[in-house]
Amino acid sequence: MVQVKVFDCEHEKDLEEDVNQFLSRLEEDKLIDIKFHVAAMTEENEEQIYCFSALVMYRK
Repeated sequence: MVQVKVFDCEHEKDLEEDVNQFLSRLEEDKLIDIKFHVAAMTEENEEQIYCFSALVMYRK
């Protein structure tokens, strides 16, 4: 069965840690693919907000 796990963090290092922690528990031959996305937004006070996300596809 194919499964997905979605990660969403405000900082790229947090995303890296979360994904690496998940992958450390996953057998290497079970990994199918990883998709990565970054979104940037500017709030009314002109502060820039980033959203780093990853989708891991794997076999269960």
